[in-house]
Amino acid sequence: MQRLLIVYNPNSSQYIHVRDGILNRLTDLSGFIIGKFEIQKTNFDSNVTRLAKILRDDDLVLAAGGDATADITANAILKSKKDTTFAVLPYGNFNDLARTLGSMKFEDLWQSHSPKKFYPLEIVVDGKFWRYATCYTTIGMTAEAVKIFDEPKIRQNMQKGHKSSWRSYLQLASWYFKNRHRSVFLPEFKLNGVKKHPKTSDYAAVNGKSMSRVMKGGDDFLKPKVFRSETERTISFPHLFVLMAKSILHRVPGKETTGDILEFEKPSTISIQAEGEYETFVNVSKVEIKKTTKFLKVVTK
Repeated sequence: MQRLLIVYNPNSSQYIHVRDGILNRLTDLSGFIIGKFEIQKTNFDSNVTRLAKILRDDDLVLAAGGDATADITANAILKSKKDTTFAVLPYGNFNDLARTLGSMKFEDLWQSHSPKKFYPLEIVVDGKFWRYATCYTTIGMTAEAVKIFDEPKIRQNMQKGHKSSWRSYLQLASWYFKNRHRSVFLPEFKLNGVKKHPKTSDYAAVNGKSMSRVMKGGDDFLKPKVFRSETERTISFPHLFVLMAKSILHRVPGKETTGDILEFEKPSTISIQAEGEYETFVNVSKVEIKKTTKFLKVVTK
């Protein structure tokens, strides 16, 4: 009998809906051995390591939560090297991975599906693997901005109501107008050997159908080598406005690439985030973004 492993975060902003919509309904589900995995208040990597250790071949692994929960699950599956099938249900603020896979409901999982191959991004910092990113990663200003969601007062506000994405946007907008006049978010660097404008504030690589719900992507996640990337001067409000308008009306601006290398002129302190989970690095000389040779077997709608 196949094991269904539910991955969830009891401290997330939408946990009450995971509890009522999934966990309290498991007794009515037949044909599976049911397992549960709670994400703890430690850090991303420790949760990935714990989950990877308990995964088995042939598991159906369901991430019930937002992009952070889904990304922990995806990284654990790839780390475990087990032959599992991965599904995501949207219980978060942006749900970019769930949207990429088709925004399924609990009932949709029991219909007949042919899993597809999903190729995440791989992020390497100074030659050392950091993380897999399913839908997108950014370096610079936007990576620093997501730090505000770790503040207790803001996290408490995010727990009000079922849909809190607009609260997220308002918090980000407030942070942007307070901080956009800082002189440096991304130190001077070369991208694939080409020097970028000294006021460049952001690098973004997009692999999924959306980035923070608003910005449209595509189906690069199904491609083993290709994704899209862009650098922007988002410290300039006119530049940001044009970027957002293009992203909402069309696809995320950017060029198709099979891999990007950012080389900083001097060892620098930078912030990198993937699906809202960030880390600050010091004395960084080079960051490489590429497609991983591994893939996830995913359930899509």
